[in-house]
Amino acid sequence: MASETASAASVLTLAPPLEQLRHLAAELRLLLPGVRVGEARESTEEFNREVFWRRLNEAAVKVSWEATALTTVFSRLPLPSPQETQRISEQVYAAIKAIIAVYYSLPKEQGITLRKLVRSATLDIVDGMAQLVEVLLITPPQSPENSNLISYNNVWVACQQVPQIPKDNKAAALLMLTKSVDFVKDAHEEMEQAVEECDPYCGLLNDSEEDNHSNEDVLGFPSNRDLYWSEEDQELIIPCLALVRSSKACLKKIRILVAENGKKDQVAQLDDIVDISDEISPSVDDLALSIYPPMCHLTVRINSAKLVSVLRKALEITKASHVTPQPEDSWIPLLINAVDHCMNRIKELTQSEI
Repeated sequence: MASETASAASVLTLAPPLEQLRHLAAELRLLLPGVRVGEARESTEEFNREVFWRRLNEAAVKVSWEATALTTVFSRLPLPSPQETQRISEQVYAAIKAIIAVYYSLPKEQGITLRKLVRSATLDIVDGMAQLVEVLLITPPQSPENSNLISYNNVWVACQQVPQIPKDNKAAALLMLTKSVDFVKDAHEEMEQAVEECDPYCGLLNDSEEDNHSNEDVLGFPSNRDLYWSEEDQELIIPCLALVRSSKACLKKIRILVAENGKKDQVAQLDDIVDISDEISPSVDDLALSIYPPMCHLTVRINSAKLVSVLRKALEITKASHVTPQPEDSWIPLLINAVDHCMNRIKELTQSEI
């Protein structure tokens, strides 16, 4: 009798289903900062790569299954009972904690680049589940809006991406280098297109606006000087484009060398190459943005110098990593000379700005 009374009392103290969902969403959000900064857990057991990937895939499947179960019961009426909601919420939270625990079991010795990819995938899953719970909270069950929001939710997509994660640090490094090459390639193509059209803001103004602004400056609107390149600007763009081409060539060469000569046990060296290569694309973006009018020549010079510094460092680290066989590293001084030539020309053209 006493146990029945206690059980009944516990049922009475359970929060309503939607309140429990609100609490679950908050608890999931609280897990995110820990995953972002969390370190690998110490273990006396020898790391088994095959076991790790099996556990991570299984954990992702479990999260996907729990997300489907949660969606099924909260997308229809009547809503589940407080007891059923508690059970489902506990299972969702346990599934998320389980995949986080698997991520923590990946040692840093397996590679920082690889750990970053697994961490990113884990964060996407945790964030996607939190978003799903929040969607279920704010949209009525059985509504078209509810179905649309759920069908495009990130949690299932994130879980499906887990088997696609590279399985070792070399593969992870190649993936990141490929992304860097693609980013720089896109930036270079956009710059070239703008230069070929001689109109950096082509299509952003309609015909009537262009007519209104072609003859005189209007208060509150950009002048021609703000919309188009001067002759001095166009002359400065030439070495800037050459510098971005050199950046693309540098990244492509590094990627090829890692693919052909990099070894899986060169964990630290590959991490160093990826870290410095990751700085090239943002530096290219800064330079690309600074060439748009109204162009500040001093800003272009500063951003060019920053990019040159990053490229030189990337080449030095690549050479020191031994992924470049000595007979084949003659391209490095050639590329450095090309980069320095671009920078010297930029300095000449911006001398009056100093």
